[in-house]
Amino acid sequence: MSPRSASVNEELRRRSRERLLQSAVELVGEHGYDATTLGDIADRAGSARGLVSYYFPGKRQLVQSAVHRLMHRTLEEALEREPRTEDGRERMARAIDAILGLARERPVLMRQHMAGMLQAEGFVQCPEQQRLSHLLRDTVARRGSADVDADYPRLRALLMGAVYAALVPGAPMPVPVLRTELFERYGLDWDMGRPPGAETTGAAGRSDVSRFFATGRPPAADAPE
Repeated sequence: MSPRSASVNEELRRRSRERLLQSAVELVGEHGYDATTLGDIADRAGSARGLVSYYFPGKRQLVQSAVHRLMHRTLEEALEREPRTEDGRERMARAIDAILGLARERPVLMRQHMAGMLQAEGFVQCPEQQRLSHLLRDTVARRGSADVDADYPRLRALLMGAVYAALVPGAPMPVPVLRTELFERYGLDWDMGRPPGAETTGAAGRSDVSRFFATGRPPAADAPE
């Protein structure tokens, strides 16, 4: 049998990285950051433990990249769901609801993410964070911002503040209250986006994050000549 081609090896490496990202999201969401080790993540991903350091400098960078992937794909899914819309106000409402929804549905994971960003390393400037940034900047632009460079960081800060407020142990603010404040700030109608309590199709399926990670069957090696 011929050795695997460079393209097959590259695809295998990509899928291995995807499995690590997915496993990090699942395990930190289930057990918290401190109780999850790189070995645990590698074991669930079916990867050699030493392979983790090939892709990520350490656990914090891996977990932040994994959560940024979850956030970026959740936001992308919300913005592009049916009925599709180009209305800037509706897209802003969907973006706010998507991020607040993560705080409501994945509190352990998002609390650990917020805590990680308060460490000395701060934001991990990785491709996942850049994709999330691009979607939020585009949302601000489509709403009609005259200064995206100023309005995007403001939106990011407001969303981070709302997530933090929703997750403060012992004194959380209700998500509907935080949503109301953000909607009023951006001049959005309550029935835009996905209002709290609205019936949604496939809600149970959204607990499965596998659709956000390309971890399907690996490609076969090149056929023998």
